[in-house]
Amino acid sequence: MRIMALDVGDSRIGVALSDPLEMLASPLTIIKRLNEASDVQNIVNLMNKHKAGRLIVGLPLSLSGETGMQAEKVKTFADKLASVLSVPIEMVDERFSTVTAREYMRETGKKKDRFNKKDDAVAAAVILQSYLDDASARHG
Repeated sequence: MRIMALDVGDSRIGVALSDPLEMLASPLTIIKRLNEASDVQNIVNLMNKHKAGRLIVGLPLSLSGETGMQAEKVKTFADKLASVLSVPIEMVDERFSTVTAREYMRETGKKKDRFNKKDDAVAAAVILQSYLDDASARHG
């Protein structure tokens, strides 16, 4: 089964997808946010297209682990997705995912201007890979 992950921001949503064996996460695309209905439909379409059986949503907690305004927005968006999707949806701590994504892009030699356009999808892949690694450790 494939697993999809989201890095939800105010203007863009980074999307990543696992391989069918649930071992490797890859950046998939970035959704430019228009309105909630359109954003939800875009995600539903991607879930269906890639036959994803689970959705992981990064939860942007504060450094202290508390739920702030952005985390509440993401929870509300995840609730909207849950009302239209029939797959399990899990929220996971995404602290440091963007920092890790930027570090990765810098290490792989991606130019800054190209990096800024792709970092949301890479951040989603970081979130998903962390989830996959944790799941493997729990079941391995």
